[in-house]
Amino acid sequence: MTKTVDFIFDFASPNAYLCHKVLPGIEERTGATFKYVPCLLGGIFKATGNQAPMIAMANIKNKPDYEQLEMKRFIKKHQLNDFKMNPHFPVNTLLLARAAIAAEMDGVFSQYVEAGVSHMWEQGLKMDDPEVFVKAMTDAGLDGARLLERTQDPDVKAQLIANTTAAVERGAFGIPTFYVGDEMFYGKDRLDQVEEAIAS
Repeated sequence: MTKTVDFIFDFASPNAYLCHKVLPGIEERTGATFKYVPCLLGGIFKATGNQAPMIAMANIKNKPDYEQLEMKRFIKKHQLNDFKMNPHFPVNTLLLARAAIAAEMDGVFSQYVEAGVSHMWEQGLKMDDPEVFVKAMTDAGLDGARLLERTQDPDVKAQLIANTTAAVERGAFGIPTFYVGDEMFYGKDRLDQVEEAIAS
């Protein structure tokens, strides 16, 4: 029986992008499937009293530099050379997250996710700008105008809220978060543990 691992996901997180690029290898080695659950990171932060790392670590001597070192090590280990920090960071990903729900409903989710992560963390586009969003998604072979329109659908909005609320109720306080059954794992540096849990 194939194991399904829930991946609490938002385009806002560079670490979620880095995980996304590594997950196919884990799927190939284990036979597991990662199910992406689009959520709003800002909503998770608000509900849990958490803060973005750039805020939480801002006044801690040496820690931000160490976090950057860890990211560089991860990128080097997995040869993720297409990654670049988005020059518009932080980008409000409400539009991207809602459109992810719409893409899931419309059967183009995988293609949409690939386009979204590429535009955010490889091409460095300002994806909270509706015009940029539409052009980027259209260039990726999707119907950008339709996706933008669908972000105003009450059912789409409600599903994103429901996903985010459910993630918090399940224990999530940030992204990337993974669930192997009821076991929760937080952060890209826990992927080895995720793979071990799948294997067990």
